[in-house]
Amino acid sequence: MTRLLIATRNAHKVEEIGAILGESFQFLTLKDFSNAPKVVEDADTFAGNATKKAAELARWLATDDSDFKNKNSKPDFVLADDSGLEVDALNGAPGVLSARFAALDKDENSPDADNNAKLLRLLKTVPAGKRTARFRCVIALVEIDPPPSLRHTQIFDGVCEGKIIFEPRGQNGFGYDPLFVPDGYEQSFAELGEEVKNQLSHRAKALARLEAGLRT
Repeated sequence: MTRLLIATRNAHKVEEIGAILGESFQFLTLKDFSNAPKVVEDADTFAGNATKKAAELARWLATDDSDFKNKNSKPDFVLADDSGLEVDALNGAPGVLSARFAALDKDENSPDADNNAKLLRLLKTVPAGKRTARFRCVIALVEIDPPPSLRHTQIFDGVCEGKIIFEPRGQNGFGYDPLFVPDGYEQSFAELGEEVKNQLSHRAKALARLEAGLRT
């Protein structure tokens, strides 16, 4: 069984990844590693942030300073993702700043409700036909055991096209899910529910490519 350290403390993200990849993987998160370093996500691309997180944590786990020896099993890989919403009418914003969109001057995530409110405010005068958007996810996977000179990062990406509606709908999901309607559907991600979302989301597509890559 492949053991993955998911480089996040976001419970929603962990649940989503676990539901998509299934029981053939064992999952650990940063909550299992109290001494894990905090990685500053300061790259200007999703791939840059995901790669930085995965590579830095893999290096840390390979040193004597890490605490995996206190765990039942050592991870085989570090999986780090960066994802966000790209709105065409906003020239691709919020993009890599999606999680802290409402308070860009702070180095911390903003509440989902605040991010959604800001997005709706900026799109207030934008008509329905020009509210196209997409969720983008980039996953970086780094094997832990090889020495640093041989360690490399595998990149997997996924995109889900759709549009931004005029008010939140639905009680499921997180982030911008209540405002995003994927192409081919009338319901928002928050209305469709996890089972449907996990078949067509940006993260689902990236994880499908990752799983296929691990099996080759």
